Amino acid sequence: MDYMTLKEASEKWGVTPRQINYLCAGGRIPGAVKKATIWLIPKDAEKPADRRFKNTKK
Repeated sequence: MDYMTLKEASEKWGVTPRQINYLCAGGRIPGAVKKATIWLIPKDAEKPADRRFKNTKK
C-alpha cells in the first residue's frame, strides 16, 4: 500500500497539516498509521467530513 505524508495530504485536500494531524489522532482517517513521529495516510484515503459545521440548509 502506498502512503502520503501530512504535507502531501494537506495539499491534496486543501487543509492544513495540523488539521490532518487532528483527524489522524482522532481515528477519523481509516488506515492512517503513525511511525515514530510521522503519520502515514493511505494515498487512496478520502477526506473525512468536517464536523465543525452543520449543514443547516433545507
